[in-house]
Amino acid sequence: MTDHDLNEVRREKWRLNGNPLRTLDEARSFIESVGFCLMYPVRPPVLAPTFIGAWAGSDEHLPAWQQAFADPRAEGATALMVRLLREHLAYEANVYGENNSLLIAASVFPYVYALVGERNPRQAPKLGDHSGYSELACDCYAAIERGGPISKQKLIATLGKGISVAGVDKSLAELWSKLRITRVDYDPREGSVWDLLYRWAPDAVREGIELSIPAALSALISKYLDCVVAADQSELDNFFSYFAPRSRVKEAVNVLLTAREFEFIRIGKRSLIQIVPRKVMPRPAGEAAG
Repeated sequence: MTDHDLNEVRREKWRLNGNPLRTLDEARSFIESVGFCLMYPVRPPVLAPTFIGAWAGSDEHLPAWQQAFADPRAEGATALMVRLLREHLAYEANVYGENNSLLIAASVFPYVYALVGERNPRQAPKLGDHSGYSELACDCYAAIERGGPISKQKLIATLGKGISVAGVDKSLAELWSKLRITRVDYDPREGSVWDLLYRWAPDAVREGIELSIPAALSALISKYLDCVVAADQSELDNFFSYFAPRSRVKEAVNVLLTAREFEFIRIGKRSLIQIVPRKVMPRPAGEAAG
């Protein structure tokens, strides 16, 4: 395989070859196929598909999230992404900032939760030097817990006077980064609608809690390699730096290499890691095809 071959396989898998997403079924099939994708490209770049690219059917002149408001493609892509969230077909993780989430397929999300989420999600976050939560974040959580799904504008009104939009944005990001809350809808007039993750997706959270960290990380790395076809260690480290320390990512890769689940492949001048192709057993002589 050459670099050109690898790029063409990725382009087809990531729907950048003039075959754009338009329906909910297409979007569901796409997100389940790739496992995860960014909403918009990021800088510095991360090796991963983007939902805006799949919607456009091309990677030409794709907007970053800062320019998305001026790009007509972003409105349609956002509307389809929100439908995935509403139907529990995908979830989000706050990896690259509130306005550029990582979309994760429903079947993959429990593995992400195992690495990032709280093991006791029903216990409300507490204020403290080492808790990682601010007082306003705890107040936001309590308001969402009491009132159910709520838009940011209504949340600000609920919290009372003197609460700034920037402060609420920061607090929601704190809660979202640990998968305490999740966006469940979007209203152009009122913005994102939030709910407690364990209440919105109890089965996915329960499954994630029961998974061990090594098993979850191995499964995610395998899915990522299936998504990108092949990658080097630095690309794996770059993508998974949010989920786990680099040392743990490298250890998981080495275990899977030793178990012959992964192998090295030479592409151009680089040595990349790929999933070992599954061998197709030949039919016995004389057996008719089914």
